[in-house]
Amino acid sequence: MQILNRPRRNRKSTAIREMLCETRLDVAQLVYPLFIVDGNGIQDEVKSMPGNYRWSLDLLLKEIESCIALGIQQYVLFPAVEEHLKDNIASYSYSNDNFYLNAINKIKTTFPQITLISDVAMDPYSSDGHDGFVANGQIDNDATLPILAQMTIAQAQAGIDIIGPSDMMDGRVGFLRQAMDKEGFVNTSIMSYTAKYASAYYGPFRDALDSAPKAGDKKTYQMNPANKMEAVREANLDESEGADILMVKPAILYLDVIQLLKQNSNLPIAAYNVSGECSMLMAAAQKGYLNYEAAMQEMLISIARAGADIILTYFAKDYARLMKK
Repeated sequence: MQILNRPRRNRKSTAIREMLCETRLDVAQLVYPLFIVDGNGIQDEVKSMPGNYRWSLDLLLKEIESCIALGIQQYVLFPAVEEHLKDNIASYSYSNDNFYLNAINKIKTTFPQITLISDVAMDPYSSDGHDGFVANGQIDNDATLPILAQMTIAQAQAGIDIIGPSDMMDGRVGFLRQAMDKEGFVNTSIMSYTAKYASAYYGPFRDALDSAPKAGDKKTYQMNPANKMEAVREANLDESEGADILMVKPAILYLDVIQLLKQNSNLPIAAYNVSGECSMLMAAAQKGYLNYEAAMQEMLISIARAGADIILTYFAKDYARLMKK
């Protein structure tokens, strides 16, 4: 039998497979999410996220230093705020004594070469646990925007490189862009959570920050998991309002959305490999069902293959270690 086309010839050795590799993932494309708490000497493991911790600033600086040595240059920082500091207008988010803002300043002063990304949403600071302002049991979109603007300006003043509005309020990208430009922060970027879905895979993250809603859910502002074309509408709006980077969240269950946005926008596409996606892989590996290193690499390369230019992932440090070997 004569077979003229034999695809296996392009797979016959490691060297040939690497030469013909279509998708490559560099550590420079990864963003490492970190949780910070107020205090000193704190390294508190998140039980539902093995290997991930709530750090006090003193130890977080050491953690970042070790990550820099592995080649990680991008970090997204999330605050775990004590309950007594929360209110219905998230006023602590822009308070002068906010430990999160002080941490941003200290981290950027200590490591000016890194990129530090923030989180802009009310839920870490809200007594209601929602991303927006709650009025009469409803999320008031337009009343939320000035609160987010105050939060954003405070973060920009602290030295953040990229703000990350994760709230999914309508019009917030344009509102925040105008607010920052008015205050002179024209070079502070916006990485918009463009297609943030109302997902069941955020559970471990909410454990880390104790930020679950006190009542109701987030389905009136986060996207319906059944919808795809709606993400294009959100992307077009964010791009027109001045976003610099568009994000899809979660990543693994929404690879088709990542690909769709990549095909329909000239902006860089980020994807958030969320806590539940990472935790379920970790749990399976701990049970011996999966090889952790192989499964982790396959998960990340699938996100890049779908079209993500940037990947936020709790696997960033482990992937960087592997690449160092």
